[in-house]
Amino acid sequence: MAPPSKKSNSKKPKRVDKLRRASKKPFKPRIRQNDPVHSEAIALQMEDEVPDFPRGGKSLLSRQEHDEIRAEVDAEFEAGERKMKKKNSKTTKKIHVMEDDMGSLFGGGITGKLPRFANRITLKNISPGMKLWGVIAEVNEKDLVVSLPGGLRGLVRASEAFDPVFDDEIKDAEGNFLPRIFHIGQLVSCVVLQLDDDKKEKGKWKIWLSLRLSLLHKGFTLDVLQEGMVLAAYVKSIEDHGYILHFGLPSFTGFLPKNSQAEDVEINTGTILQGVLRSIDKAHKVVYLSCDPDTISKCVTKDLKGISIDLLIPGMMVNARVQSTLENGVMLSFLIYFTGTVDIFHLQTTFPSSNWKDDYNQNKKVNARILFIDPTTRAVGLTLNPHLVNNKAPPCPVKTGDIYDHSKVVRVDRGLGLLLEVPSIPASTPTYVTLFDVADEEVRKMEKYREGSHVRVRILGFRNLEGFAMGTLKASAFEGSVFTHSDVKPGMVVKAKVIAVDSFGAIVQFSSGVKALCPLRHMSEFDIVKPRKKFKVGAELMFRVLGCKSKRITVTHKKSLLKSKLAIITSYTDAIDGLITHGWITKIEKHGCFIRFYNGVQGFAPSSELGLEPGCDASSMYHVGQVVKCRVAGSVPASRRINLSFIIKPTRISEDDMVKLGSMVRGTVDRVTPHAIIVNVTAKCCLKGSISTEHLADHQGHAALMKAMLKPGYEFDQLLVLDVEGNNVILSAKYSLINSAEQQLPLDLTQIRPNSVVHGYICNIIETGCFVRFLGRLTGFSPRHKAMDDQRAVPSESFYIGQSVRSNILDVNSETGRITLSLKQSRCLSTDASFIQEYFLLEEKIAKLQLSDSKDSELKWAESFNIGTVIEGKVHDAKDLGVVISFEKYNDVFGFITHHQSNGTKAEKGSMVQAVVLDVAKTERLVDLSLKAEFLDRQKEESSNSQTGKKKRRREAFKGLQPQQTVNAIVEIVKENYLVLSLPEYNYAIGYASVSDYNTQKVPQKQFLHGQNVTAIVMALPSPSTFGRLLLLLKSVSEATETSCSKRAKKKSSYNVGSLVQAEITDIKPLELRLKFGIGFHGRVHITEVSDENVSENPFSNYRIGQTLSARIMAKANKSANNSKHHQWELSIKPELLTGSIEVENKLADAEFRISTRQQVAGYVYKVENEWIWLTISRHIKGQLFILDTSCEPNELQEFRKRFEVGKAVSGYVLSANKEKKLLRMVLRQFSVSDGLLNGKVLNLDDQHSNPSIENLIPHIREGDTLGGRISKILPGVGGLLVQIGPHLYGKVHFTELEVSWVSDPLSSYHEGQFVKCKVLEISHSEKGTVHVDLSLRSSLNGMHNERVEKIGNLHPNMLVQGYVKNVTSKGCFIMLSRKLDARILLANLSDGYVEKPEREFPVGKLVSGSDENLKCRVLSVEPLSQRIEVTLKTSSATSVTNSRANDFSSILVGDIISGTIKRVESFGLFITINETNMVGLCHKSELSDDLITNIETKYKVGDRVTAKILKVDEERHRISLGMKNSYIKEPTQENGFDDDTQLSTFLENNSHEIQNLDIEYEDEEYPVLSQAESRASILPLEVDFDDVDHSNLDDTVSQNQILTNEANTMDEKNKRQAKKKAKEKKEQEIRAAEERLMQNDAPRTADEFEKLVRGSPNSSFLWIKYMALMLSLADIEKARSIAERALRTINIREESEKLNIWTAYFNLENEYGNPREEAVMKVFQRALQYCDPKKVHLALLGMCERTEQHKLADELLEKMTKKFKHSCKVWLRRIQLFLKQHQDGVQSLINRALLCLPRHKHIKFIIQTAILEFKSGVPDRGRSMFEGMLREYPKRTDLWSVYLDQEIRLGDVDIIRALFERGINLSLEPRKMKFLFKKYLEYEKSQGDDERIESVKRKALEYANSTLA
Repeated sequence: MAPPSKKSNSKKPKRVDKLRRASKKPFKPRIRQNDPVHSEAIALQMEDEVPDFPRGGKSLLSRQEHDEIRAEVDAEFEAGERKMKKKNSKTTKKIHVMEDDMGSLFGGGITGKLPRFANRITLKNISPGMKLWGVIAEVNEKDLVVSLPGGLRGLVRASEAFDPVFDDEIKDAEGNFLPRIFHIGQLVSCVVLQLDDDKKEKGKWKIWLSLRLSLLHKGFTLDVLQEGMVLAAYVKSIEDHGYILHFGLPSFTGFLPKNSQAEDVEINTGTILQGVLRSIDKAHKVVYLSCDPDTISKCVTKDLKGISIDLLIPGMMVNARVQSTLENGVMLSFLIYFTGTVDIFHLQTTFPSSNWKDDYNQNKKVNARILFIDPTTRAVGLTLNPHLVNNKAPPCPVKTGDIYDHSKVVRVDRGLGLLLEVPSIPASTPTYVTLFDVADEEVRKMEKYREGSHVRVRILGFRNLEGFAMGTLKASAFEGSVFTHSDVKPGMVVKAKVIAVDSFGAIVQFSSGVKALCPLRHMSEFDIVKPRKKFKVGAELMFRVLGCKSKRITVTHKKSLLKSKLAIITSYTDAIDGLITHGWITKIEKHGCFIRFYNGVQGFAPSSELGLEPGCDASSMYHVGQVVKCRVAGSVPASRRINLSFIIKPTRISEDDMVKLGSMVRGTVDRVTPHAIIVNVTAKCCLKGSISTEHLADHQGHAALMKAMLKPGYEFDQLLVLDVEGNNVILSAKYSLINSAEQQLPLDLTQIRPNSVVHGYICNIIETGCFVRFLGRLTGFSPRHKAMDDQRAVPSESFYIGQSVRSNILDVNSETGRITLSLKQSRCLSTDASFIQEYFLLEEKIAKLQLSDSKDSELKWAESFNIGTVIEGKVHDAKDLGVVISFEKYNDVFGFITHHQSNGTKAEKGSMVQAVVLDVAKTERLVDLSLKAEFLDRQKEESSNSQTGKKKRRREAFKGLQPQQTVNAIVEIVKENYLVLSLPEYNYAIGYASVSDYNTQKVPQKQFLHGQNVTAIVMALPSPSTFGRLLLLLKSVSEATETSCSKRAKKKSSYNVGSLVQAEITDIKPLELRLKFGIGFHGRVHITEVSDENVSENPFSNYRIGQTLSARIMAKANKSANNSKHHQWELSIKPELLTGSIEVENKLADAEFRISTRQQVAGYVYKVENEWIWLTISRHIKGQLFILDTSCEPNELQEFRKRFEVGKAVSGYVLSANKEKKLLRMVLRQFSVSDGLLNGKVLNLDDQHSNPSIENLIPHIREGDTLGGRISKILPGVGGLLVQIGPHLYGKVHFTELEVSWVSDPLSSYHEGQFVKCKVLEISHSEKGTVHVDLSLRSSLNGMHNERVEKIGNLHPNMLVQGYVKNVTSKGCFIMLSRKLDARILLANLSDGYVEKPEREFPVGKLVSGSDENLKCRVLSVEPLSQRIEVTLKTSSATSVTNSRANDFSSILVGDIISGTIKRVESFGLFITINETNMVGLCHKSELSDDLITNIETKYKVGDRVTAKILKVDEERHRISLGMKNSYIKEPTQENGFDDDTQLSTFLENNSHEIQNLDIEYEDEEYPVLSQAESRASILPLEVDFDDVDHSNLDDTVSQNQILTNEANTMDEKNKRQAKKKAKEKKEQEIRAAEERLMQNDAPRTADEFEKLVRGSPNSSFLWIKYMALMLSLADIEKARSIAERALRTINIREESEKLNIWTAYFNLENEYGNPREEAVMKVFQRALQYCDPKKVHLALLGMCERTEQHKLADELLEKMTKKFKHSCKVWLRRIQLFLKQHQDGVQSLINRALLCLPRHKHIKFIIQTAILEFKSGVPDRGRSMFEGMLREYPKRTDLWSVYLDQEIRLGDVDIIRALFERGINLSLEPRKMKFLFKKYLEYEKSQGDDERIESVKRKALEYANSTLA
């Protein structure tokens, strides 16, 4: 349904109607200053395609309207020349008549004079609800563009293209659904929804249309339909025999048989069809249609009696009769009652001549179609266009920008324009040239253009519906290379003018008006920091077009591109091999650069083609945006790929000189880069090569060492060519690849055989597997499940990039070129000793490189340490792991004998030993030796039995060993990468085996122990290639066999819990010792299992790695993926467990979790987080310590991480425990639990989830404790601080408890997050279980507690006090004396002089000091009963009475007659101030008169002077009892004690919740009324905000009306008789007094008075709420509820705001007294939603939540409100305000959500208000960013500048404020706006008081004024 129009027809926005000449500056259209809407830039482009060519200033009228107006002006001008006397009056009259005729539509009810002009649709008269006929011009993804009458264009959103009934069916279809339903050239009937200002382009409007048939057929019923009528319908569904139709109405449906449809029309669900109504089935409410196009085009709507205008549909054909001809059209009558007009562009002839009126004689019959209907004015437009009458859209044979040289002038419209016949193909096209487009200069008369002459015309646009084009004859239109977007070609150089510069680039405009964007990177060759300095607005520069897409043109100003003479690339087909061109870099990556060309074409230059030296980074030589010259190396247009090279002339190398992939070359190191080694390849041609670090060796560790040792000049003997990239050769020094090259590493798929094992290297690792590369780019992929034997392993943790691997070929797909591999060790294990052989080879090379700088570069020392020889040395030192041996001949070579090789011999330091060499580490210059007898004896036998040469002896030592022989070996030494083994069966020959393989280098290896038996295979006998070593290969884990010896050892080593074992320390961690014992067993000793003591500092200090010790097995941990191989056993080395016969099982049973509150425990720190310290109490029990429980000193809390390092011992006390999680909550200080709370039992942390009050028990905190705290929030005003003292516990610090002494602004020294030392003053528990803790930050509180007055009894009159201002009203202010006591200062006592504005002189938080000479704060009176204290700031007493006399109780005696003034009137008596004193006494109701007084209020008033007798004086309790009976006073006074001339002015108290009634304390037995009054005084008033009503004094009255009803029964008989006599008279007096009080707006005090008021004003929510407050003061809650219900029933339903006030009061009532509270409030809330505006009800409830600080409920409510009222700016602002107040994160995301939901017209208001909130409650920088963004969009809005300046002035940063003012006064605004800015600047500088700055502002204002005048 179309939205209702917000503007009536009489209040349509005025359009610009002033003629303007064509501007010479098409960039800034002129706008009338007096136009009421010019500030909004409201204009709408009229022509279909003219928006692309704005010529001259824009107008809100169409060209035709301008032409007609100009013609009328010309006619009047000529008439004025003939009649000079009447020129002015007639011209004015004519123009007004013309404007009336042109400005509004006229309908069928025409009476009197006929109009001069035909109705035409323009922006002046188009309005929502109007029905139009149009033709679809564009079909886009999300909308349709419809060409409308008069050249207008409208938009149809996708949601408005059909009725909602089709949403699901159409949108579920794949692809765009609009192109399936609509097509260009389709005629449609539409309804205008609204007109919107185009935000993207100023001066344009958007017309939003709807194609919904429910709007078009509104008012149609089955009775209206008649056979032969043409109707439009949707195709709802497609059936076997036809189509089910939907007309947008639920009252009837339709059916279209398939045999009656047009054959060439494709029909889909949702398609709009036109059909002729053939029959009507009223019983089933079905109409049957036919879709024959010929029949539809000939069907004429029959004349119907009583037809309504709502039943007229655009496109409907009617029989019409010519009624008269108009100046620009014809008036027709049709359908009996209706009149319509046809303008000159919709006549029957395509080329109407100047005498076209002759063809339309009166009463001529014609066929016409309805063009538009305006239901408001009943105006109807018709068309006689032959194409449209035949129900077809006119053809469009011309294109915008076409030039026709011989166009014939058909008609000359004087003052309007020319009608031309353009010789287009296949048929001529009518073209109209307006007066503005006839010539470049202004033309008033077109005498030189005659009918039949020929002219040259250029097409400006085309009106699709009318079928004619718009043209121009201007000479300038034929000049220039760019006229339209279609003329723009990539690469062309054009001249353009800069019209705007922003951070993203510059907007430029060609001479024809076409606009383009020059991106920031294309404004210059280099990056521009300040683009506005480079490009000046208005400058004309040369540009080159980069591309044009969807009418979006991008250009460049880079000089290198502008001056380039090279061929350009505009498509992928232009990229010919060898083409040299210019491009610019868009992205730089490690593997190359991406280059962009014209029209979006992109190519890639690999790193090898960048012309860089090997190892050089591309980003160091090039930058993004740089223009580069490149050569096309290859292209694949079908794949949109272009390969480029920066090497313009590549060096040609013959095939003989080129190195081949897989060949071996030599190379010399040229230089070493961080990522590669650059070598000069020794070849016929000079080539450079690079070796990556990973390709220096098969072992990762050796590769890094090798690179560190390499220096320029080092020569590689063998290098494998892996790949060739240009002139750079990729090489590898991997031994595995070099050896495999001889067997031909695969280069392509044909060389790979399935099931073979091939060497390669890892080139990439992803989550799903590994990529293995061979030669060149040949790459295979190993999926994750085929890469590792352990399926749980991760590829990135098992392999590294560059790793040498053996790969098993699983599959080769020649079609896709994919190779599938397996890297599993079980399938790819090594079959030779190449892996360990390469290890020793690289070790030899590295050792030689280490000696390259020394003179002796040979390893001659190693010849003396051959494997198996006996060496003599001296014991140098004894270590924990073994003995260090030194050699006399070699000072820098050391030997080492482990404990396992010592053979039980204890060598003393300095002694000589003989040992056998087992291994030599040449890089470390270390020799592994053995003292075992079997090795020494073997060597002696060999030396004694044979005197032959060394070589022969060595051969005999390995006699009997053959390659591939399986042998048993014993582990002698465990190295990091290999094992040293001995072969007992072969005379203890020494062999070496690797512990890992190619594919398992990164996988955790199996652990071997000294003496362990293993099985190995002999791979290579000792030889020079093996460096004299016997190389073995360990059998894989799956093939390993255990010897009988190892089986027995394993069987014996089956340990149980409680067993005592001997273990060796392998590692020492901060919290555990790691041990190994037995054969292959590992365990750990927890830090708590070391000592018998509870805790000791550094318990591991006496232990060393390698030390052997005894340990007791305590437990075996559950096996998991992480500990299945390591640390399975839990051990203990506590002395009490190691000694004695303690059964471990019983010990473990006793170690059950038995911990009680307050128990002291100790533990060690194992983790420190932001707020928690985690302790390990035992192996299974953990503890946590909160940061604030660690100290009370702020500096220690600040450095708590340094105080608690991992491993530190900590002792504390258990506060609570979680048995399931075995977790303790601890505190460091000891505490006591009073009242038996939690004493002797464990507080379980799990209970907190079910019972939140457990956390609030806080047994460790007591009043008087000193704690550490952290400031959580600084409360606003004088709210004080919220301090965190526990994980979920907060305390409040009162404003008076912030500093030791009374200081001004005590909050200034505190900030949120600051650590503080605080003292607990008071702990209170509420009925709901919450805990309130009052704290003090006064550090020296002890001994100075009396500095704050805590009790009212400590105060006495004339005492000097100090305090802070708490609240300020127009009647005075309140000050805080302490956290419990407040005092009042009346307005008269604020100063000796007159205080005009108390809130200014006494702001909230100001210090009022009794020691201040200027502000002496002195106590005037103290009323202990009511807790009221009154103080004064006057420096001198107003009376002459001395202070001592004013409060001297000894000066008054019982029986004295005193005079006084009534201070307050209560229902139980009078409070009287005794004259010349500050003392107040009470005269009880029973002591007022000898007669009965039923109503005191009517007889006595505040301020009356009375005489009384002192009955009783209590000096200790400061109480005075008075009596006023006539019998007490012998001397008569004035009647009733009244003296009208001396009445005192009363102090009206407006804040009842701040000021309580002043009472004097009395004993309950003497005055029983007081206890009731005191109990009811605690009832809070209802808080309701009234817009127009102030808070009344009604809240201040204490309801004590129904008190002492039995007093009359205690009166004597005499008083009863007197009361009976005077009852009548007294009743009359009471009624009279009550009426007088009501007349004087006095507050009612009884229920009867309220009843009278509400009967008189039943709609006054104010009275009803005060009535409820009276009941609450009487503690009658149910009565208050009943009054609320009664008010809701009584108040008129139209008084919504009054009802809302009652609902709000009801919320507050239930919030205070409801049970349960939340449920009661929500019930009332749900009821209120049914009767009031939901949004207002939500806001009322939200206000209550905010006042009562129910933040959680407020958050939930706001979350619902932002969903329910997402278009409400107020709701979003309230949510943001609450976010900022609570200091929550995520405000920016909330703002983004709001902007998405809110309508666009609310964005400005929302952003401004949000920025103000940021300034007030949030982060000012965010507020500045918002204001700056708004000013970029609207720089000339002074209201934005004003608000922005006000916020900055409030913050007070002078530099920022002045900089902002300077920006403002430098704007180019109109004088009145500049005056405002200068005036505001001057006022600010005056407030700062800087005379020099004031003069500067005045001088700048004067300069501006002079420049403006000039």
